[in-house]
Amino acid sequence: MPGLVIKPRSRIFHGHDWVYSSEVQKAFGNPQPGEVVSLKDFKDRPLGTAIYNPVSQIVARRISRRKQELDQEFFARRIQRAQNFRETLSFSESIYRLCWSEADGLPGVVIDRYLDHFVLQTLTLAMDRRKDLIVSALQEIFGEIVVVERNDSAIRKAEGLEMSTGVLAGEWTGAFEIEVNGIRQEVDLLEGQKTGIYLDQLDNYAAVGQLSGGKRVLDCFCNQGGFALHAAKGGAEAVTAVDISSSAVVATGENASRNGLEISAVEANVFDYLKDAETSGEKFDLVILDPPSFTKNRKSVGNAMRGYKEIHLRALKLLEKNGILSTYSCSHHISEKEFFKMICDASVDAKRTLRVVDRHSQRADHPVIATLPETGYLKGFTLQTVGGF
Repeated sequence: MPGLVIKPRSRIFHGHDWVYSSEVQKAFGNPQPGEVVSLKDFKDRPLGTAIYNPVSQIVARRISRRKQELDQEFFARRIQRAQNFRETLSFSESIYRLCWSEADGLPGVVIDRYLDHFVLQTLTLAMDRRKDLIVSALQEIFGEIVVVERNDSAIRKAEGLEMSTGVLAGEWTGAFEIEVNGIRQEVDLLEGQKTGIYLDQLDNYAAVGQLSGGKRVLDCFCNQGGFALHAAKGGAEAVTAVDISSSAVVATGENASRNGLEISAVEANVFDYLKDAETSGEKFDLVILDPPSFTKNRKSVGNAMRGYKEIHLRALKLLEKNGILSTYSCSHHISEKEFFKMICDASVDAKRTLRVVDRHSQRADHPVIATLPETGYLKGFTLQTVGGF
């Protein structure tokens, strides 16, 4: 098997599974893009097996500490292991992330389950070339299912992959209704944002919903209304949901009607909406900030943090006495520590003292591996203002 010799002090010696191009001492056996390769240390000791792509900055991603082929048996075994773990989480509905890339030993493979529909993303070259084996493994485990491909993520560009969407198995009959946390929603796995809904936020939706009773709630960057729907269901006095996307606003209104809930869905730029609300003296008891990632790389973190601080500063100024702010960041490139410091800086500028009520992360179906920090990306805080103005 061709392979790579890894330099001393590389991250793989500290429990990580990635090898960057700068960490390769030499290649042997002429490894080819998308191929399975062996990894060795500088003393010729084996480090396991990896998938290889010299186009990517991450040239190798380890799949096993032993010799391993990427055959259907491998995929069936890893997917079954992932399914066994999800079953221990005792979700009331079969709606969850089934495979979360490296966290489930399948680098670049993301599979979301919506009942008997599965959404597959293959974000690495080697896994993309083996989509048929992954689909066959899913069918082996789950039987007659629909498998949809949503390979429209910009992440694929780093691997030299084209965008593609479509149906890989089964008969796709269009958007359908699901129910999670007692909320009914329509999902379109081929055309909707992400793979249908934000599965990573489902626990956080419910947690914020429990805080909403009798409150005037503002849900910023509402997408399909996840937080807004749970707030309305939780007994909020009034709920306003804001998003710049007209389709998101329409979806939020339709989901509210589907559940017999009252939500005012507004199409607007959130930055502008917050500024105008502050100017007009509008107040809320609970403000939710759940923006898309403001940065795609470390180089733009500075600009992202300025954007985060602006919306937090304005949101804090809209809060009533003892008001609540629930805020989230899904950026891989901003740490929880950096995010929390920004919130503190915004509170100082807004002259508001904040008490930490809760800390949030991604749902347990998005497991985090201790030595792979990239598997944990979602961070959030719920905070309450203390005292008067």
